[in-house]
Amino acid sequence: MKYELTFLLNEEAELKKIKELVISLQGKVEKEEDWGLKTLSYKIKNNQTAHFYNYVITIDKSKLAELKKKLNFNEKLLRYLLLLQD
Repeated sequence: MKYELTFLLNEEAELKKIKELVISLQGKVEKEEDWGLKTLSYKIKNNQTAHFYNYVITIDKSKLAELKKKLNFNEKLLRYLLLLQD
């Protein structure tokens, strides 16, 4: 199934690890977008700015819970939103 993963990072080096995480769960990153560095409305984990990224990924529904669990444990990831695409 296709999902849209939008996330905020404070370190660009972490970008590779997120892509590797999707691939390790037999997923595929179909599209990558860098929305750039933006100023946040309020501080998140003491950060006033963050890099915004958007991925379109294909991953099996059974692997989704594990993906969310690993994203939640990543301390470099400020926020993420995972949505099912039509």
